[in-house]
Amino acid sequence: MHTVDPVSRFIPARDGLMLHVRCYGEHNNALPVICLPGLTRTTADFDAVALALADHVIHPRRVIALDYRGRGQSGYDPNPANYSLPVDLADVMTVLTTLAACPAVFIGTSSGGILTMLLATLRPDAIAGVVLNDIGPVIEPEGLMRVRSYVGKLRQPNNLVEAADILRGIFGTAFTKLSADDWLANARRTFKEEDGRLVPTYDVKLAKTFEAIDFRLLPSLWMAFDKLVNVPVMLIRGANSDLLSAATVELMCRHHPSLEVIEVPDQGHAPLLSAPDLVERIVEFVACVPPLQRKRNKLINIKLLMFNAFVKYKLRPKPRSC
Repeated sequence: MHTVDPVSRFIPARDGLMLHVRCYGEHNNALPVICLPGLTRTTADFDAVALALADHVIHPRRVIALDYRGRGQSGYDPNPANYSLPVDLADVMTVLTTLAACPAVFIGTSSGGILTMLLATLRPDAIAGVVLNDIGPVIEPEGLMRVRSYVGKLRQPNNLVEAADILRGIFGTAFTKLSADDWLANARRTFKEEDGRLVPTYDVKLAKTFEAIDFRLLPSLWMAFDKLVNVPVMLIRGANSDLLSAATVELMCRHHPSLEVIEVPDQGHAPLLSAPDLVERIVEFVACVPPLQRKRNKLINIKLLMFNAFVKYKLRPKPRSC
């Protein structure tokens, strides 16, 4: 039984929009863990692994999970164009600076892993270790087109049982061994009650970010991934994933020879971080990530403050000419 009580905090982004973070455990000398969810996902996806990390008998540590803008309990942006990787990355850095949470171990699912790799190109010294959940430098176009087919287009269910059936219909061919209770739990993480009806836990206008993208022309992220070569990295792949191919995993192992790879059977994109054996593997990996020197920690947080000040200045509205 866990003794940690998670606490919600709300942090203003550079434009004033409120970002929700879920904090587990106390601030101590152990490396904190930052959990970044997938495109439409929320902090709820990390509850099991966050509690296990924060409540560990030998190595308890602070865990911070983030809802991006337009997801979970964070504010919805009136301008859907801000649902983008650059804005999400700036929001992540705002949270890291506000909570003085660097260096840290990052757990990134799908787009959360992309953000982690992009962060490594800007602030490599902020990252002590990484867990990438079903994401790599090459993203398969077929998988992205499947994601585009349902984001913002989920049928409205009348109840959670019906919501579970909707999710099973979309993801059942990739997640072949989930029980009825598993699908129901997933429905609770995917839908919320609002004005007496069930709606997705994200702004459906998020779908607009996909409209003009030609997935066949997306650049690879090998340069960003290579920035992680000097830190421990664990890669989790769903055996049935259509976004991260086995061939890409093989190339990742060549680029990062010490890469620790876990393949989750009977699951697709992205594996659920709730199975006890997988949670245990993640906890063991994080416990083995070496800490960085305190002086370096202070320097990292100063750099983050300077970067955020620069971003806020560059992105502030320009005055209109008369």
